[in-house]
Amino acid sequence: MLKSLYSGVTGMKNIQTKMDVISNNIANVNTTAFKTGRVRFEDMLSQTNASAQAGINAQQVGLGVQVGSIDTVMSGGSLQSTGRALDFGIENGDSSFFTVTDGTNTFYTRDGGFYADPEGNLVTSSGLKVQGYTQGTPAANDDTFEIDSLGTNMSPINIPKTIPNADGTGTLELQSYSVDNDGFIVGSYSGGKSMVLGRMGLTSFSNPDGLEKSGGNLYTASANSGDPVAGNPGDTGYGSVRSGFLEMSNVDLANEFTEMIVTSRSYQANSRSITTSDTMLEELINLKR
Repeated sequence: MLKSLYSGVTGMKNIQTKMDVISNNIANVNTTAFKTGRVRFEDMLSQTNASAQAGINAQQVGLGVQVGSIDTVMSGGSLQSTGRALDFGIENGDSSFFTVTDGTNTFYTRDGGFYADPEGNLVTSSGLKVQGYTQGTPAANDDTFEIDSLGTNMSPINIPKTIPNADGTGTLELQSYSVDNDGFIVGSYSGGKSMVLGRMGLTSFSNPDGLEKSGGNLYTASANSGDPVAGNPGDTGYGSVRSGFLEMSNVDLANEFTEMIVTSRSYQANSRSITTSDTMLEELINLKR
C-alpha cells in the first residue's frame, strides 16, 4: 500500500488539531486575560531505503507529520480602563500572577476582576479567595507603618467594613478604598482615618508557559512550570498592579484568520495527496482486466 496515503492521513488529522486551537483562540478573543495558543508540527519517523556512505547521502522517506507542541503564549495583553476599584491588571510582568484559593487548592490567574463578599473577603467571580499580605488588624497609614509587619506568607485579603476605633470608643465605618501600583490597599474610614488593610500578592514562575490551564481563567502549577515564588508588586521580576484596569486577551485576530486560511489550504492539500494516491492505486488495479 502506498505510504503517501498514510502520510496524508497524518497531515489531515494533525492539521485538524491546529484548527481546533485557532477556533478556541478566536472564541476567546474577548475573554479577560486569555492567552493565545499555538501548534507546532514536527516530522515523524523516516524509512531509510539506503544508509549514508562516503560521498553518498542517505535515502530516506518520511512517514508523515505529528504535533510537536501546543504552546500557551504568555505575553501580556493590553490593559483596558474600567474605572472600577476592584478591577486589577498586571503591567510589565508576563510571569506574574494573582494567587487564589478555594481553601484546599491553589490556583493562579491573570484575570483581576475581583469582588468583595459579604464578609469583606476579596474573591473572584467564582468565589475563590484572593491571596495577599495582611497583618490581621489594619494599621494606621502614617510614618509609623512598617512594610515588614505584613509578613511574607500569603493569606486571604479582607476589606473590613467597620473597624474598632483606636481610642476604644465605637467603630469606624469604611468610606472608600484604593490600591496603588505597589499593591497596597488603603481604606478611608469615618473620622478621616486612613488605614493600610493589606497588600496584593503576586506569584512568579521561572517557566510560566509550563502552567496548565484549569478553566475559569485559572492555571495550576505543573512539573515544567517551576515552583511558585511569592513576591510583591513592583519588586524586581514582578509586574505592577494597576487598579481600575483589566487585562485584555492577547489574541491577534488578523494573525488567527491568516493561520486559518493557511491551515484550511494545508488540509485541502493533504486530502489531494490521498485522492491522488487512490487514483494511482486504481491505475495499478486496472492493469489486470
